[in-house]
Amino acid sequence: MVTLSSLWLPILLSAVFVFIASAILHMVIQMHSRDYSAVPDEEALRDAMRNQNISPGMYTFPHCTSMKEMGSDEFMEKMNRGPNGFMTILPDGPVAMGRNLALWFLFSILISVFVAYISTMTVEAGASFKEVFRIASTVALLGYAISKIDDSIWKAADWSVTLRFFIDGVLYSLGTATIFAWLWP
Repeated sequence: MVTLSSLWLPILLSAVFVFIASAILHMVIQMHSRDYSAVPDEEALRDAMRNQNISPGMYTFPHCTSMKEMGSDEFMEKMNRGPNGFMTILPDGPVAMGRNLALWFLFSILISVFVAYISTMTVEAGASFKEVFRIASTVALLGYAISKIDDSIWKAADWSVTLRFFIDGVLYSLGTATIFAWLWP
């Protein structure tokens, strides 16, 4: 039986791989440089929002608090009049890249821990590269790629953006699975 603690090295190395691959995709290849668009008259919108003193967080507009309200004539009129959307407000000042990168690395470790956990439950010690790779890549794919699809379903993200994030996830999953299969006890 393979124990979770015996997989500390593939857990750590796969997280490092994902971190480096992500940096290459985002900063060198700049695969996501066109994922977001500018709004018309950005400064006027920012001035209007600044005057509202909106706290950092996630918002919807128009907003309703119940399914009953969502079906009301007043809410439907707001929806038909538009604009409708989801909005994330970040804290003022520069993006805390150090914090975000640390959290991304911890997220990658978390995915790798789940890959290790499920792999130990389904793959025996001494299993073939192919057998370990099959399980590890499937589990990693669920964490890195499949979860991105709902952005296009619920948040109107363009499907091409979702596809690029899906491709990222596939690459992270393949790297994670390769490391687990290579270092499997």
